[in-house]
Amino acid sequence: MSAPYEDLKGKVALVTGATRGLGRHIAGGLARAGASIVVAARDAGACESTAREFEALGVKALAAPVDVGSWDACADLVEKAYTHFGRIDVLINNAGMSPVLRKLTDLDEKGFDTIFNVNVKSIYRLSTLIAERMAAGEGGSILNISSTAAALASAPVAPYAAAKGAVNVLTKALARSYGPKVRVNAIMCGPFRTDLTASFIDHPGFQKHVQAATPLKRVGDPPEIVGAALYFASNLSSFTSGAILTVDGGES
Repeated sequence: MSAPYEDLKGKVALVTGATRGLGRHIAGGLARAGASIVVAARDAGACESTAREFEALGVKALAAPVDVGSWDACADLVEKAYTHFGRIDVLINNAGMSPVLRKLTDLDEKGFDTIFNVNVKSIYRLSTLIAERMAAGEGGSILNISSTAAALASAPVAPYAAAKGAVNVLTKALARSYGPKVRVNAIMCGPFRTDLTASFIDHPGFQKHVQAATPLKRVGDPPEIVGAALYFASNLSSFTSGAILTVDGGES
């Protein structure tokens, strides 16, 4: 890895949703930049196998299965990470979920609550617990993975769009609350080819929309998010906080 990211050597990064999709690629990018990784996701087996893959890159990794939608489980995750590594320098709040609804009334209360628990409550809980320790120590960086759905809200993903809108506001509030030692930023992602988007990403109607709406005329591949994540995680973004960077091929 080239010199700009050498500052991640010796750092510890906790990444939620780290076993697949954008989270896996972001965690892998941080590992290749020298950071130890706390691999947090629901599937224990996937956490273990992903952690072993990162260790093969020459860094330390901790498998930390967790339901980030649970208030108490988030606290347990933080304690586990600090007990194992003694520090967290980078928090990547990537875990998310987004059902695509045929009718908005198809969503029941439990489903609605789950969307906000995973996409919003987890960020609030993990960020505040970790930022308190970062601010009392050497500082750190928190990166929230948002979505252009927050700005381009469409009916089939209305609850998800509302949750990501909350993430954007929360990002700015957390930046003000925990600066100057803790930087908090977000990436507002457009359409990427991941497990989360598999149900619609190749639909001819969606592809036609992408062709018409984006200058790059295509969806993103997960490795294309890594550079932006490394910028926010590293000291390259030392004068950046409360920012929301759009990475969407020019759609917005």
